[in-house]
Parts: sequence; C-alpha cells; structure tokens
Amino acid sequence: MINEDLILETIDMIRLYNLDIRTVTLSLSLRDCIDRDVNVVCDKIYKKITKYAKNLVEYANEFENDYSIPIVNKRIAVTPISLIGEACENPDYVKIAKTLDQAAKDVGVNFIGGFSALVEKGFTKGDELLIESIPEALRQTERVCSSVNVATSKSGINMDAVLKMAETVKKAAELTKEQDGIGAAKLVVFCNSPGDNPFMAGAFCGIGEPECALNVGVSGPGVVRAAIENLDKNADLSTLANKIKKIAYKITTTGELVGRKLAKKLDIPFGVVDLSLAPTPTLGDSVAGIFQAMGLEDAGAHGTTAALAMLNDAVKKGGIMASSHVGGLSGAFIPVSEDAGMIEAAAKGHLTFDKLEAMTSVCSVGLDMIAIPGDTPSDTIAGIIADEMAIGMINKKTTAVRVIPVAGKNVGDKVFYGGLLGEAPIISINNLSSTGFVKRGGRIPAPIHSLNN
Repeated sequence: MINEDLILETIDMIRLYNLDIRTVTLSLSLRDCIDRDVNVVCDKIYKKITKYAKNLVEYANEFENDYSIPIVNKRIAVTPISLIGEACENPDYVKIAKTLDQAAKDVGVNFIGGFSALVEKGFTKGDELLIESIPEALRQTERVCSSVNVATSKSGINMDAVLKMAETVKKAAELTKEQDGIGAAKLVVFCNSPGDNPFMAGAFCGIGEPECALNVGVSGPGVVRAAIENLDKNADLSTLANKIKKIAYKITTTGELVGRKLAKKLDIPFGVVDLSLAPTPTLGDSVAGIFQAMGLEDAGAHGTTAALAMLNDAVKKGGIMASSHVGGLSGAFIPVSEDAGMIEAAAKGHLTFDKLEAMTSVCSVGLDMIAIPGDTPSDTIAGIIADEMAIGMINKKTTAVRVIPVAGKNVGDKVFYGGLLGEAPIISINNLSSTGFVKRGGRIPAPIHSLNN
C-alpha cells in the first residue's frame, strides 16, 4: 500500500533539507589502453572514455527529472594513470592529463579522477614521473583530479612519498596562485584509499574493480540535522543514534534505487552506493549543523569528536542495513571550505587545526579542504601528512590530506572557490619544525596488528 506519510517525508527531504544524489561516478578501467607510444595511449583513452560515458550526463539528467531527486555531479574515475603511462617509450603524463580533461569536457562530466599513483611501499619509474607531473597537469587542466596513496595498514607509511607529496602540494598551489591555489584543492594524499570511491578528488578505478561500473554517492546532512531537531529535546543519545540510522537507511535506499536504474539504462554493472554525509556551502546542509542540533554550541566544542564518532557509526549502520553494496568511504565528511557551519566555526576560532586532526580519527576521510598560510614549509606539510597517515594506518581506516597552502595569504585572510568547493579562512598551524624527522626518509613500519594472516 502507498504510505502517504513516507511520500511526504521524502518530498520534504529533497525540497527542504537538501537531500541529493551527490554524484554518479562511472568507474572505467583503462588497462587495455597501454601502449609503447604515448600518442596511441592518449587516442585509446579518449575513445574509450567517450564511448562508455557518452550517455552518462544525458541519462542522469533524465533520471533527475523522472524522480525529482537532484543529481548534483556526474563524474568519471579511471585506472591509476601511473600504471597506464609507464610502459611508454616517450612518457608524457601531462599530455595524458590533458587527454583526460578533453574527454571529460566532451562528455560533459564535472570531474575525472584517477591521475593517481599507489606508492605505499615504494615507487616505480612511472609513479615518480606521474607525481613529478601533477602540479603542471593540474595547472593545465580544469576537470582532472589527482590522488596518491602513500600508506596502508598492511605496508606502513612511505615517508619518501610523504615528503615528495608535500613538495607536490606546495608546487600545485603555487602554480595556481591566481586561483587561490586551486590545484592543491584537486589533489589528495591517502592512507588506505578505496578503489570504489565515487567522491573527488580521490576517486579512481581500483585494480580489482571490473571493466566498468556505476558507483553512487548519496548525501544528506540537512536531512539528518532536521531529523535530530524534530526529536524530543530530552531524547537520550541512544534514541538520537537510532534516529540517524533510520534516516541513513532511507537515504541509502534512495541512492541505490537511482543508481541501479541508471546503471541498467547505461547497460553497465552497478557498483556501490557510498553514503557519505558530504556537506555543501548551502545553509542548512552542514555537518557542523548536526553537531549543533545534537546540543553542542558549535563545531569544535569539547564533545565534537564524540558526536562525530556517533554520527559516523550510525550512518554506516543504517546504510549497511539498506544495501549489500555499500562501499567507497561512507560516513561523514568534514571539509572545512565546503561546509557553511565549518567555515563559520573556523572563522570564529572555534574550530582549530588540532581539533580537526582529532576529529579525523573517527570521520570518513581526514583533513579536507583546509586552507593554510602560503609560506608554510613543505617539511611542515609533510609532518601534517605523516600524522594523518599514522591515524589511518593504526586505526585500519581511510584517512586523507587535502590542504591548500595559499600563496600570498596568511591567517585572517580568506579564499573563495565558489560552487561545491566553497570558501575558507586561512587556519593557523603549528610553526615548530618537522624537518629533522620527515627528512629521515624510509618507511614507518606497519603496526603489529597488520600481521593477521
């Protein structure tokens, strides 16, 4: 029987509380595009992307209209490009990046991810060449996103890669300083990166993934906030957690419905639904707003980490009950520039860099979209990355760093990106030197619990 209350609830979720399909991401293997000639590689890549993704945007727009559910982004994730380009006799990773960008533009997607390398235990020649090319590749492209995995719970932390990526982040920001360092905003450094993640900038098609699949990312922090605010103000935390689970269940079901139907129309397999509470700069669509609804004065108050831990766990529990194909990151994101409440809390000094780092021990990703002073040394950025990788490695979870050292700006200034990337105040960081530690190089060994075979 048709339940009128459920129909009205879903309509309210969409119209009033910003429920949306944040992204549909076509995951595509490019391993059959390998060739000795980089020009042949680029030709194969362009043809394959435009073949498989030619109808992605059109069909997604049709489903958006049919179901009246916003599908905010249409994206593509490809095989880590370091693997595709290293067989070339004349490797030119910037040329490959420009090919990816052109293909993405021609099929109409917002972003294409996979300009990536996996170097948790060391570098191949292709890995090194790709990493060296990242700043220039991001300067010359609009839609390309890049990620590098430098640590896993099984392998430990490749500190040589950490230092190299710190230098890469710094250079990517400097080369795009006219746009407030947006190159660094499209670059993320990972520990335990998943190969089925539909969210940028870290999406790529993992080597264990199928030839092609459609992964869906659903988001609804505004829906969760509204549900909490509608509870009795004296409801205990167990009741609150249970309410979040029920809402997460409904959000996940909506995402999988749209994802499966769109995958069927595209005639490709459905992959995973990633239920991540990814905020936007829109008022009311904020993870920080959820903390306030829970009873905290603002994000950053003592208790914020505990509130985030409960939120993240309840979201995962609700999602896993709704679908057998939950994947990606799934949980709650805390990107400073992309969350209106986080932006305000950081600007007021309520949310500090150290508090954000503490929160990453329980959130879905890590230090995300944080603008820092442009004169921050690369060794300090390496220390920031190393700390975050350690949190992921020890806790067997995905963590990441996406910091933006904005050239010419300091604490008290702001950066403006627009769209989903939003805006952010420059946050103060610890000025103590990390040089002697990070320049030792080598690997930080994996923890003892990695030996679980």
